[in-house]
Amino acid sequence: MYYIIIIVAVMLDQVVKYIIRSNMDLYQSIPIIGGIFHITYIQNTGAAFSMFSGHTGILALITVIITIGILVYLFRLRKDGHWALMLSLSLIVAGGLGNIVDRLSLKYVVDFLDLRVWPIFNLADVYVCCGCGLLVVYVFFIESKLNAQKGI
Repeated sequence: MYYIIIIVAVMLDQVVKYIIRSNMDLYQSIPIIGGIFHITYIQNTGAAFSMFSGHTGILALITVIITIGILVYLFRLRKDGHWALMLSLSLIVAGGLGNIVDRLSLKYVVDFLDLRVWPIFNLADVYVCCGCGLLVVYVFFIESKLNAQKGI
């Protein structure tokens, strides 16, 4: 089930990025909610907030290593893992894969979600952030209750 979530999320991310690349000029911005939310096409050669711009190779390598590690962990937990942990890790993997596809095929990441008060980002970034948020909830609230029930 979680592998299906990963595949669907990556496909959605890549389809939307393809639509953006195919239908917009670089730096073109389309207001959705004027002054609040725009679709703005940029090419990010860095990581979050364009940090480490121009270091696509090392960023790709780090992402691949982390993604493989999480996939192995997901595989090991597939029968006994709590749904919140499994979903959070699946979202993180989907986001990592979505951006690694861009880095390896395009040498940059397609970003387009522009809130005007925050750096421009993409669906894969949303997946990673939501996955990390759910992971924090799991670690601080769910896992502690599970451990208390087990007497740990």
